[in-house]
Amino acid sequence: MLKTLQILTATFGLAWQELRNNKLRTFLSLFGVTIGIFCIIGVLTTVDSLERNIQDGVKSLGTNTIYIDKWQFGPDEEGGEYPWWKYVKRPEPKYEELRLIRAKTNTVLNLAFTLNAGGQNVVHEKDMIQGVNIFGVTEEFNSIQPFEIQYGRYLTGSDMDHGSANGVIGYDNATKLFGSAEYAVGQSVTIRNKRVNIVGVIEKQGKSLLISGWNFDDCIILPYRFFRTIYEEKYSRPQIMAQGKPNISPEAFKDELKATLRAIRRLSPNEEDNFALNAVNDISEAFTKLFSSIKLGGWLIGLLSLVVGAFGIANIMFVTVRERTPVIGLKKAIGAKARTILSEFLLESAFICIIGGAIGLVLVFILAQILSGPLNFTVHISYNIMALTVTICIVIGIAAGIIPATIAARMDPVVAIRSK
Repeated sequence: MLKTLQILTATFGLAWQELRNNKLRTFLSLFGVTIGIFCIIGVLTTVDSLERNIQDGVKSLGTNTIYIDKWQFGPDEEGGEYPWWKYVKRPEPKYEELRLIRAKTNTVLNLAFTLNAGGQNVVHEKDMIQGVNIFGVTEEFNSIQPFEIQYGRYLTGSDMDHGSANGVIGYDNATKLFGSAEYAVGQSVTIRNKRVNIVGVIEKQGKSLLISGWNFDDCIILPYRFFRTIYEEKYSRPQIMAQGKPNISPEAFKDELKATLRAIRRLSPNEEDNFALNAVNDISEAFTKLFSSIKLGGWLIGLLSLVVGAFGIANIMFVTVRERTPVIGLKKAIGAKARTILSEFLLESAFICIIGGAIGLVLVFILAQILSGPLNFTVHISYNIMALTVTICIVIGIAAGIIPATIAARMDPVVAIRSK
């Protein structure tokens, strides 16, 4: 063990001395490794952070949840262009279908009917905010879309049943209208000349890059029946949210829901579906595939730079072997084994490569700090990515140094000593 530590210490000392004595050559050789690591780790870090943010937004749509709509969220299942001309002719989901779905299926845990009026003006005394999403929801909405109420309370069953003029407001909207979110409870706002009593403030959710997600920070949630007194249902993007039971697989839940809706709408076997089942799991898988392709592109770009860097490291090691030939011969003459010489040069090559990787990692960290502001979410380097950086550097270092290290290990000690 002590001998191994001595070899490691001596090897790293020689490698560091080599770097200091040949700064320009070292810089040019490390540049390829640095850029390669920067490309690979930079792309992986940014994409991982972006994917995590979007997947969090997807998860906020509900667990094992399907959105029943006339429109499909993503591309057509058969591929090709988005057939909007087909979807626009479909009937809108209806509130009455909730009862029928509940009666005809055993896989549903929660059902909710939602309406959405976007871009609305909300007034409080002399203040007004624009672009507010007004949601009309039924009782089980909060079970599918759980969120915390920071101040006040959520809508009760009585509010839902009687269509009370009560609502809960998003944190950002409450701050804009009342200066501080905690002052919103007990106040009232006006929406299309209808007075709404604020009974609760939703806890701040933060930004999400998922465009189709629920932006609770900038919304007001009303009981479904009261919402209908302000807006027409057919122009308010009606949707049915269906959440499956925990022991039901997403595929089985979707299949049963499809059969149930076809029966409710009395579609014959040769008729196409006149509804879309937008499963949250499908959306998540689509994003996973997309980000996998982006990561692959980052790997290909980075590997090209790493190949260039590997040749640079190999060049350093060939020169190092040539410069140290007499020392190698002397070591072998006093009993150093071939595997010891081989190990020394491979460790030195890996060490040089790790330095290049460390520089690349520092550049990625700086990039992450710069991007965190404009992207509105934290870009951070995970421990897995750091471990990947070290692994890549060691592999590249060994691959680049194996030939010169082998040459050094096989030298004849007499010839090597006389080469001076």
